[in-house]
Amino acid sequence: MNRDDEHAVVLLSGGLDSATCLAMARAQGLTCHALTVDYGQRHQAEMQAAARLAVSLGAEQHRVVRVDLAGMGGSALTDAGIDVPEQPGTGVPVTYVPARNTVMLSIALAWAEVLDARHIFIGVNAVDYSGYPDCRPAFIEQFERLAAVATSAATEQGHAVRIQAPLISLTKAEIIRQGSALGVDYASTVTCYQADADGQACGRCDACRLRRQGFAEAGVGDATRYAPDAG
Repeated sequence: MNRDDEHAVVLLSGGLDSATCLAMARAQGLTCHALTVDYGQRHQAEMQAAARLAVSLGAEQHRVVRVDLAGMGGSALTDAGIDVPEQPGTGVPVTYVPARNTVMLSIALAWAEVLDARHIFIGVNAVDYSGYPDCRPAFIEQFERLAAVATSAATEQGHAVRIQAPLISLTKAEIIRQGSALGVDYASTVTCYQADADGQACGRCDACRLRRQGFAEAGVGDATRYAPDAG
């Protein structure tokens, strides 16, 4: 399928899901523009991974935009004073970053309009996820409705942007199988909530638990780089 004349903005965090999302968008023949949002997360290893993945997965370009969500706090991923939980809990966990996906999609929507891109890809998942409200189908559907009335491209030219969430109904194992088939190097991804400066995973947080379980259920060797003291 050759759709190189169609452009897509792909949100690329540097993690397993977003890397798979970029690979899937490229497999559709889309010209992909990778967007990483540095929102004040605990470590820079994710951004470094995103830069590597943008190159290896064939993105046309890679842009990093900085937004200071850490200045507002309220999440274990942005506030060093809040511990990352290492046991599963109930309800929305403290690793939820308030309005993060709303902010990221808004930035992606702005860039998509500049690029005349008709697609925005985001690697949210509503199956093997941590209970975040902005990873659910209802959120994606509502944001796409917002996009249809929020830009000049949509209201004046009829070029509404589609919000693509191809992983939303997949298990982690299914995501890993699809990404593996598309050649994603999962050893280059960083998913851990408290990875070290080299991007090595703790093996104990919720993100590590879901990732490890996904590799086991997929029957694929776990490519994760774990820290020496990983759980």
